[in-house]
Amino acid sequence: MRPNSAEIVRTLVAGRLPGLVHLAHRPGPHHARHVTDVDGRVLLLVPVASHLAAALQPAAGGSDVAVVLDVLDLPPAAGAPGLGRAWVSGWAAELRGDEARHAAVDFAAVEPTGDLLDLGTRFRLFRFEVVEVRWERAGVVHRIDPVEYAEAEPDPVHPVEARLLADLAECHGAQVTEYLRRQLGLTEQTPDGPPRVVRIDRYGLVVALGRPGARRRVRLAFPGPVADPAELPRLLPPLRPTADARPPR
Repeated sequence: MRPNSAEIVRTLVAGRLPGLVHLAHRPGPHHARHVTDVDGRVLLLVPVASHLAAALQPAAGGSDVAVVLDVLDLPPAAGAPGLGRAWVSGWAAELRGDEARHAAVDFAAVEPTGDLLDLGTRFRLFRFEVVEVRWERAGVVHRIDPVEYAEAEPDPVHPVEARLLADLAECHGAQVTEYLRRQLGLTEQTPDGPPRVVRIDRYGLVVALGRPGARRRVRLAFPGPVADPAELPRLLPPLRPTADARPPR
C-alpha cells in the first residue's frame, strides 16, 4: 500500500509546509501561514497590516475572493524523492465572532502559535472550502475530486518524518542497515553501499539502493497504515528503545 493522490495533497496542504497564495488579477503571490481543518478547509492567518490582507478584501458588493493555495513539498533529506506540488482553490472569506474563535482552535491544533491571541487586532483568519484540487508530480498534473480530497486524511507521520530519518541515520545506522538488508534479501556487502531509508509515511518506508543520488528505490510496506507515530517502534525494530528488551535471567 502507498498514499493515494488525495492523501498526498491533504498531507502537503495540512500546514507543515510553507505555502503561497495566488489571487486572480491582483499582485502576488503572497507567503501565507495556513492550516487545514478536519474537513480539509483552508485557514489563512493573515496580519492586518499586509498586502495579503488588502488583497483578500472583496470588491464592493462581494463577500469573498477567489484564491489558490500553492504548496511545494520539501524533501526531508538529501536524495529523498519529493511528493510533488499541490494547488487547492476556493473562495476565501474573513471569519468573525464565534466562527473566528472556533477556527482559531482548529488552527492551534496544527500550529499553536501565540499570534492567535491577537486575532481581531493584529491578525485575521480567512477560510475557504476547497472546490478545485490539482497535484503535480514529475511534470504531470492530476485533477483530484474535491470530495475525495475532503474525505482523505493528512499523513500523521509527515510532521515528524525529518526527525525520524535523522534518528535512524545518526543513532541507529548499523541496526537500520542490518534490518533493511534482511528485509530486502541483500547480501552483507553490496558494491554501491548500504540501503538507506529516504522517506517514511504511514504506509511504509521508501528505501534508496545505490550511491547517494541514485534513483533506484523500493518500498517496504507496513502490515497496515499507521494511525499515530507512536506505533512506529513496534513496526520498526531499530526504533525500539533498548530498555524494552528483557534482561537475561
